This record gives sequence, C-alpha cells and structure tokens, in this order.
Amino acid sequence: MIIVCQKCDARLQVDEAKVPSGRFTIRCPKCNGSIDAGSPASTEPDIINANEGAPLDTSRFEQTNPAPLFEVAENTVGAAPDNALERLSELLAGLANQSPRNTKTSLVRPAWDPRKALICIQEENRESIARSLSENGYQVFVATDTRQAVDRMRENLLDLVLLDSRFDPVEQGAVFVTREVNILRPAQRRRLFFVLLSPQLRTLDNHAAFLNNVNAIINANEIEDLPKVLEHRLRAYNDLYKEFNQVLGVPAL
Repeated sequence: MIIVCQKCDARLQVDEAKVPSGRFTIRCPKCNGSIDAGSPASTEPDIINANEGAPLDTSRFEQTNPAPLFEVAENTVGAAPDNALERLSELLAGLANQSPRNTKTSLVRPAWDPRKALICIQEENRESIARSLSENGYQVFVATDTRQAVDRMRENLLDLVLLDSRFDPVEQGAVFVTREVNILRPAQRRRLFFVLLSPQLRTLDNHAAFLNNVNAIINANEIEDLPKVLEHRLRAYNDLYKEFNQVLGVPAL
C-alpha cells in the first residue's frame, strides 16, 4: 500500500500485512509529521491521499453519448418495401454513374453517400425538422442536449450542423456547439455547412451570417421552407468552392 503525506507529499510504501483494519496514524520519515490513513472498509484504492481520502476521479473515463440517428417510422404496411426499392434504385444509379472515367472529371456527391446532418433544435421542432431532412435524403442525427451534440461532432464527419440559438440554454448548448465549429481546421471547416436557426434574424441574411460565423441563417418561423433554403444555399456554396474542390479531388457537399 502507498500512503501520501499530506504535508510534504512524500510517498510511503507500507506492508499491507501489517496495516490495521481501521484508521491509523504513522509518522512521516521525511518531514516528521503525523499521517492519518486507513479506512474501515477500504477495499479499493491502492493509493490513499491522506489530504483528501477520496477515491480517484473516473469521470474522464466515461463513455461518450453521441446524438442518435433519426429513423422515420413508416405509417403504412406497404410503404416500406416500395421506399426500399426506390432507394435501392437510386443507389444503383449512383454507383453506375461513378465509373472510373467519370470520377476524374465529375465531383458530384454519389447517391449512396447521403449528407450527414446534426440538428441541435428545441424539442418542439425536432421531430418535424428531422423528418423533413430525412425525407429529403439526409442522414439525420438528433441531439437532445449539449453533450450529445458535442460527442457526435467529435465522432462523425458531418456535412451540416443546424443549430437553434436557444438550444439547451441551461448548459449553454449554442455556445459549445459553435465552439466545436470554430476550432476546426480550415480544411475541415470548409467541409461543414453551419446553419443558425434564429427567432430574430432574417432568413438568408448574409451580413448577419458573416457576423455570427455561420454559412446561412434561417428564421425559426420559416422552418417549413428549410429543405428548399438549404438546397439553395448549398448549391451556391458548392459553386463557390467548385474549382477548389476539383483541385483537391473532393466531391461537393
């Protein structure tokens, strides 16, 4: 057993066979001070900090909790097979267009690689926005709190992050999500389309988007037009970086 002196931080090796079952006091050979150590039911730590007597902090070893994938529930019995066949046809068509000859000249995103979107939205709008994006071909992840949002951003290569300025106000969710975007390297930041959902700012206000360090702004009262607005802004964004993406050999967002 190792005991740490609370005065000089000296580490003392003590034979466990000679340690009493309860608390005990020994004298530090380095500073000559008294050390209180031991615990009546101490079965865990091999190292006892005489200053605190507390077990080691294991919070940093906790598992991550990323935002889960949103799955659209089918309303009818016969809908799933039809949609599955349509999706399969789209994937096969995308694969057919990605021939070795075309991949060198065309940087269009393949159909089998949907855009990955993380939505950090207030609860009343999560379901409708997630369903709307999913029906428009996005792979959607829904964060219910700040931790899920940050963990998902650190785990997945996302294409789009949709953030409500009122997301998880208790934990300052908007601040932490924005921070995760701002610390990205330039090459990573160019591959992420960051959208702010605001109750005050106007949709597609480019000046406000610049001031808020986002790629686009959508007013919270116009979420019905979200897929159309996103498609419009993404098209303009891809046009802006068209030559740049061609030089790097990466597809458009």
